[in-house]
Order: sequence, then C-alpha cells, then structure tokens
Amino acid sequence: MKILVTGATGQVGWEATRSVSVLGNAVAGDRSVVDLSHPETLGSTLDTIRPDVIVNAAAYTAVDRAEEEEALANRINGEAVGAIGRWARAHNALVIHYSTDYVFDGTELSYTERDATCPLNAYGRSKLLGEQALACSGCDYLTFRTTWVYASRGKNFLLTMLRLASERETLHVVADQFGAPTSARMIADLTAHVIVKATGERLGGTFESGLYNLTAEGRTSWHGFATSIIDAARELPGGGRIKTTSVEPIPTAAYATPATRPANSSLDGSAFDRRFGLNRPQWQVSMMQVLRDALRA
Repeated sequence: MKILVTGATGQVGWEATRSVSVLGNAVAGDRSVVDLSHPETLGSTLDTIRPDVIVNAAAYTAVDRAEEEEALANRINGEAVGAIGRWARAHNALVIHYSTDYVFDGTELSYTERDATCPLNAYGRSKLLGEQALACSGCDYLTFRTTWVYASRGKNFLLTMLRLASERETLHVVADQFGAPTSARMIADLTAHVIVKATGERLGGTFESGLYNLTAEGRTSWHGFATSIIDAARELPGGGRIKTTSVEPIPTAAYATPATRPANSSLDGSAFDRRFGLNRPQWQVSMMQVLRDALRA
C-alpha cells in the first residue's frame, strides 16, 4: 500500500508520515512535491505518485493573514481538496482529510457533526469549502475536524508558551475561549489505525465515507492550557528554564486579532469513537508526551 502524506513538513503531516510508515510505502509530500496552491497541477502529480491512500495534511493555516488572502486560502483549502478528491475517485484511492472547529461560530458549548456550520473568519470559510468539495467529489473519504493543534516542532501555542515562560515572569493569556488542545501525534497515530480499518472495510464492501470530530478528550481555556503547560514543564527535566511565576487571565477583547475566533471550539468526538472503536486520550495526557519531547529538543 502506497500512502501519500501532503504537507509532510507541517505538524500533522510530519507526525502522520511517521505513523503511517508502518503500514506500507509512505511518501512524504512536502510543497516541493505536492503544491496545493496550484490545484491544476495535482492530477499530473498524483498520476506520477499513484497513491492508494492520500492523507491530506497540507493546508493554508495562517488564520489572521487569510483575512487578506482569502482567495489563496480558498485555492489551497478548498479547490485543491476537490481536485484531490476527483483524482481519488477516478483511481479508487482513499482520502483522509483534516478540517477545523473554525467552521463553527462558537455560540454552542459543544458541536457534533450534525450541527450547522457558520464560520466567523476567512480561514474557516476556506476549510468549509474543502469539506464540501471533497464530499462532492464522489471519492471514498474521511474528513476529521480537529482543534487547537500543537506539536513538539513547528509554530504552535505550546512552544510559544515555553519560549515566553523562559523570558518573562508574568504572562497574559486569553481565558474566555474554550476547546480541547489536540496534539499532532495523537491525530497521526489515530489516523494510522483508521487507515487500517477503512482499508479492510473497502475490501469487504462495507466502507462509508463520512465526517467526524477528532480531538483530545476534555475541555479547557487557552489560559488553562498555558497554566498546565508551565506547571508541568517546571517539574520535568529541562524545565529549569521556566521563569514565569504568574499566568494572568485576560478577555478576548484585550487581545485583538484580525480574524475573529469562536469562543467555544469544543467538538463532540463520540461518533468517531463509535465508528472506529478507538479511545481518544484526555488532552493532559498528550500534552505531557509533547512537553517531554519539546524540553529534550
């Protein structure tokens, strides 16, 4: 089985390449190999690689910049996803695609896959376009909505907090946005299990495409996440660099950004659990794994 991972140098893509490599021939498709900003080239690119499974971890993720570059975000997160789906349909390939909590407006405490979407920003609109394009392509697919993704590499909230905590005694962090911090490693490891199950179902003629929420269990605020990161890091080897003694809560209004974020990003993952027979860990468990890796770096 040949598995192409797009966005292979990103947080989820890097972890997914590692996780799926035990299943077959994993092709790490970074932007030099698969460029989603040019959807018209994807057919010939995929013709050359000929994957059986496409894990689409590539995306336009600059949430604030997307407010000024919505056309580019739509091309990468929307049009390109549709092109991948159409190729997959023509060649009987399976597509695993990742979406986001930002397709919702955050007015509910928790969202299921059946809830109405209402993106607040350009990034969310572009990701919703991708969901719709993939579903309309007619290929075999699984779309996973996730939230608050972080890893021990790249640019993310956990690494930012560790850096700031080594420089400042006091941090100010938004306390009125809620979600489930979800590690890229957890997403990738569960994806590998999903591919095994989905491949068996396709061979047996029982596979059904669908959209599922894939996040860690539990719920916290950005302030709660930051506090947990710093408290845990202080107790781990390498945590001696922590200077922060106080993490102060602030409202969203005190930290203005070009793109509006949903106040509630909690996604109900129970349908994922039932569909794939897997258990998603509490967000604190994954956080400790990533912290140990980050502090060793």
